Amino acid sequence: MAKRGYNVTGIDLSDSMLNKAREKARKAGVQIAFGKYDARELPFRGEFDLAIMLCEGGFPLMETDEMNFKILENAKNALKEPGGKLIFTTLNGLFPLFHSVKDFLASQQKDGTSKQGQSTFDLMTFRDHNTTTFIDDSGKEKELKSNERYYIPSEITWMLKSLGFKKIDIFGAKLGAFSRNDKLTTEDFEMLAVAEK
Repeated sequence: MAKRGYNVTGIDLSDSMLNKAREKARKAGVQIAFGKYDARELPFRGEFDLAIMLCEGGFPLMETDEMNFKILENAKNALKEPGGKLIFTTLNGLFPLFHSVKDFLASQQKDGTSKQGQSTFDLMTFRDHNTTTFIDDSGKEKELKSNERYYIPSEITWMLKSLGFKKIDIFGAKLGAFSRNDKLTTEDFEMLAVAEK
């Protein structure tokens, strides 16, 4: 986006991810403002035309639904009125009703990436509790326990309407390939939401 002339601000809570992003921006020859922020506590108010959170950029990775909602609220607060847009992906709650999350993640495993361990999906909370092992930047093996929330389209629509978004569209999302041409189905592991104030 910066190569196309847009003013871009990138945020993350991880110093190592911010350092990698700065290095990539430098190599690409673009100027991007980077800042270390917790998405649940953003200071921005009406500053941006667009907020993008792809690959579950914080949302829906929080331990509680309230924390996830706070991320959406902060993204909304950062947008200009009227017309500010929020684009994000989230885990599709329709998928685990028809498929095994554990089997799907195992099928996506590639050499040299993280390895999915234990995984259990709770139908009462729509949360997948899982353990992932990976090699960190210093070459040490680490284990990460997470609890990811899957959302059904009507929940996303309700949350966005509650936050004052006027126009809301939800699409299917292929991993790493996002298009408004993909109708959401039970085969999509993720969904793409586009909302406008």
